[in-house]
Amino acid sequence: MRSEISRAFRYAIATGRAELDPCPDLNGAIPVPKAELVSKTKSEHLVPFTSQAVLILRELHELSGNRRHVFPGLDPQNAMSEAAINAALRWMGYDTKTEITGHGFRAMARTILHEELHIKPDVIGHQLAHQAPDALGTAYNRTRFLKERQTMMQQWADYLERLKVSGAAIPIIRAA
Repeated sequence: MRSEISRAFRYAIATGRAELDPCPDLNGAIPVPKAELVSKTKSEHLVPFTSQAVLILRELHELSGNRRHVFPGLDPQNAMSEAAINAALRWMGYDTKTEITGHGFRAMARTILHEELHIKPDVIGHQLAHQAPDALGTAYNRTRFLKERQTMMQQWADYLERLKVSGAAIPIIRAA
C-alpha cells in the first residue's frame, strides 16, 4: 500500500491530476488530451510527460489496467479526490491541518520552480492551468509555452530525482 501511495504522489507531483489513463498512448511525448480533459478555465490543458512520469505511469498501468482513471476513487467512474490524497498523507503520518495537504504540493512546486530552478512565473502559471492575470491576457496571448513547459517539467522531475537520490529533505510546513 505504501508503495502505491508513493507512486501516486510521485506521479501527482510530476504531472498533476490525470483524468484518463494515458498509458496506451505513452511514448514520452505530450499526449493530445481527449475532449473530456479540460481545466477549471474551461480550456484544453496539455501536460508534458517527463521520462520519470512515463516510467511511473507504466508501473501504475500494471495496477490500474485499462480503467478510465489512473487513480480511481471509491467509485471507479470518478478520479481519486483531494480528500483521498489528504487521507493518504495522514496515513503516512502528516498532519493535513498543520503540515501539508494534497493541494499544497502545487504551491510548493510553484515556489521551488521559480526560486530554485528559475522558471518564469508565466510558464509555471500556464502549467498549473491558472488563468491569465489580466482580463485581456487570453484574448491577445494564446501561447501555450509548450517547449518551455516540457523543459520545466523535466527539470522538475530531475530535481525531485536528485532529492530522492541524495536523501535531502525539504521541510513541509503549511503556511499559517
